[in-house]
Amino acid sequence: MSAEPSVILHTDRPGAALAVLMETHPDLAIHACDSYAALPELIGRVAAEVVYSVRFDGTPRFPRQALVESPTVQWVSVGGSGTDHLGYWDPERLTVTNAAGVAAGMLAEYALGAMLSFSLDLRGFAGRQQARQWGGGRVEPIEGKTVLIIGLGKTGEAVAIRAQAMGMRTLGIRARPKPTPSLDEVHGVDALLPLVGRADFIICCVPLLPTTRGLLGKAAFAAMKPSAVLIDISRGGVVDETALLEALDDKRIKGAAIDVFATEPLPAEHPLWGYDNVAITPHCAAVYDGWDIKSVRMFTDNLARYRRGEPLENVVSPERGY
Repeated sequence: MSAEPSVILHTDRPGAALAVLMETHPDLAIHACDSYAALPELIGRVAAEVVYSVRFDGTPRFPRQALVESPTVQWVSVGGSGTDHLGYWDPERLTVTNAAGVAAGMLAEYALGAMLSFSLDLRGFAGRQQARQWGGGRVEPIEGKTVLIIGLGKTGEAVAIRAQAMGMRTLGIRARPKPTPSLDEVHGVDALLPLVGRADFIICCVPLLPTTRGLLGKAAFAAMKPSAVLIDISRGGVVDETALLEALDDKRIKGAAIDVFATEPLPAEHPLWGYDNVAITPHCAAVYDGWDIKSVRMFTDNLARYRRGEPLENVVSPERGY
């Protein structure tokens, strides 16, 4: 750690971020990089100590090695909440922080909107409208329904607060269960199968880790109600897509709203595109006007702590993913 570190802003829109950094840390050497390919060379050339990085062009091409194995980089500040694209890093040598909470409210609104969309049958009404068909509609309340939130970080708690305000019963799963005001019940991961069987809506918002990959697989779908709706705002790979397709084909669940996929972009030939009861969004549930500047401002606050030699906020454990 140094008081005047060399800093890289690694984002596809560095202009606004650079302006924030120059405003808050005008004495530092700030270098902008708007591509994956150019990052390794820039890190070496400027002996970067700190890198603020956004995953803006998918995971497969992300230059993780340049970050986690650099001899000069001591701190990587991830612009979003997920860190699975970094793989494993040595926490004794490299500190990784994230912007957890920067999009918690937006993700919670996405989840709430998805629940309302299914309970109000908005997709069905849209189809009838296109067919100019009157009648045959039915709506139902979400008040009194049970929602299971898998993962109770900032996003999960934001979902719970909104669900509770709508009069829903809130169940939660987290690695280290503890009483939470917005949750009626909090359980450990070992309670997954019994809990999915009680839920009308299942909202997945855990990080992708070896322990969460395929967490919602055949056993979980087999335990769900036929009226259950899955909402996935976690990371591609947490939901077993083959098991999801089987559950949809066998009508073991009512439907799903999916924002994240094992392969992104979702291939045009992927069968999920063809289901009327599946809402697909292109990994955009956390993208809203101003999120990037909010994230950068979180980084600048942390950078001030770093320069003063103070503990950083939102430090991520490579084992836990948060």
